[in-house]
Amino acid sequence: MLNSLKPWDKTLLFFNWVKTQNLIPMETIYYNVTMKSLRFGRQFELIEGLANEMVDNGIELDNITYSTIITCAKRCNLFGKAVEWFERMYKTGVMPDEVTYSAVLDVYAKIGKVEEVMSLYERGRASGWTPDHIAFSVLCKMFGEAGDYDGIRFVLQEMSSLGLQPNLIVYNTLLEATGRAGKPGLARSLFEEMVDSGVTPNEKTLTALVKVYGKARWSKDALELWERMRSSGWPMDFILYNTLLSMCADLGLEEEAERLFDDMKQSEHCRPDSFSYTAMLNIYGSGGKVDRAMELFEEMSDIGVELNVMGCTCLIQCLGKAKRIDELVRVFDVSIERGIKPDDRLCGCLLSVVSCNDIEDANKVLGCLERANPKLVSFISLMNEEGTGFETLKDSFKTVLTDAKVESRRPFCNCLIDICRKRNMQERAHELLYLGTTFGLYPGLHNKTTSEWSLNVRSLSVGAALTALEEWMTSLLNIVGREEALPEMFSAYTGAGTHKFSQGLANAFGSHIEKLAAPFRLSEDKVGCFVATRDDIVSWAQSKVQSPALTP
Repeated sequence: MLNSLKPWDKTLLFFNWVKTQNLIPMETIYYNVTMKSLRFGRQFELIEGLANEMVDNGIELDNITYSTIITCAKRCNLFGKAVEWFERMYKTGVMPDEVTYSAVLDVYAKIGKVEEVMSLYERGRASGWTPDHIAFSVLCKMFGEAGDYDGIRFVLQEMSSLGLQPNLIVYNTLLEATGRAGKPGLARSLFEEMVDSGVTPNEKTLTALVKVYGKARWSKDALELWERMRSSGWPMDFILYNTLLSMCADLGLEEEAERLFDDMKQSEHCRPDSFSYTAMLNIYGSGGKVDRAMELFEEMSDIGVELNVMGCTCLIQCLGKAKRIDELVRVFDVSIERGIKPDDRLCGCLLSVVSCNDIEDANKVLGCLERANPKLVSFISLMNEEGTGFETLKDSFKTVLTDAKVESRRPFCNCLIDICRKRNMQERAHELLYLGTTFGLYPGLHNKTTSEWSLNVRSLSVGAALTALEEWMTSLLNIVGREEALPEMFSAYTGAGTHKFSQGLANAFGSHIEKLAAPFRLSEDKVGCFVATRDDIVSWAQSKVQSPALTP
């Protein structure tokens, strides 16, 4: 009767009634059945209360009792309680079963106790426990999140030694793990092994593999997988399609994305959603296809697909680059009317557009930014005032940074420096670069060893990078003037974007080096790297003694 009653509260009510009537002596099995019912309802406190009652009344807690307590604690995310009861189980000499071992392995993994996981695994194996697919899935996930390639290989070897063929869940976990470990080759071989063994991939399998390929920039493999999926009739869902579209957006694969998008439109079950349209807006925006992006925007309105803040940001960025400011303002107004709440990324995008336009158009964009982030606009006004002192600027800038998310602070600073340079406020640009460096926004900007001094401007905008170059050259000029020791080599690194549409810094940086008549030249061995020798720097500095100012 206890086993047949549902839901859990009826089971508990009947169980308590039986106890009060003293009809039969209470045994372990009755508590176990009641606890299992309570576990379905995630009622850990009631289960723990019954367990303590068993202890007080001298009723034995067996393997099933402990397993039920531990698995319920795990389901309720009470990991500390799960560990506590597992340790009590061991102290009483009750041996865990497969379910308990797997549950506790998962608990230890979730709280990051890798050593305890391996210790428990080895202890269980020594006691004769044979791990199941669930246990191996837990190990795969743990090693994957840590990016531990050796750990993943260990799991594969253990399963092979036991003659245990991975099932769909284990394969999916392994594929996700190989992606985090950065091993696309292993992921591909695992997938082929999976198909050859007769295990049919599902949407989660294919999504995991596409993510691995996308992260490794294996676009050809990802698109070949898509064709194979279509021909084999493997299941596809929104997440899988959108993952493929996202990869195309990251790699600038416009034609391939259009094929995927059209395929979604013809699908009965996976019609494009907000994320699909956002990926396409990103692709067209990155490629400067303004008209196509606007067509998509109008199409979304016509068919009722909701525009999200990321899609709005992509579209505004595209319109800003094309200097179609009036349309930008209209898109922003429509987005606000539709309930879009501007985030830091959208504000950063508007700020970037301001930095690229003359006063009249910049003011239109500032009107949008005023509605999204009034404090940021107030700082720009303060920055533009000649009478603003450095300490006032510092305090106001600190407030702007405090209100922004950590990942948005450096882009904000970059754009503000760009605005200063656009408006010929060079001194203010140098002040902002100094404040950005002081507040830790540009770690790794300068690096010194005994043999080489370097400037790394990869994380800077063009304006900020040119400002950093000017600062560095002035510093080197002063060091040479003081006859301090110098290393043999100097380098300035702009990096080189791998995205099809990436413009990079190298061209602008190289042009500015020419304007400064600085002695750097492009490295033949390293892309996006400018180098100079100690003799080059000294000779240049000596020629600048009479005119040390470096700002063009």
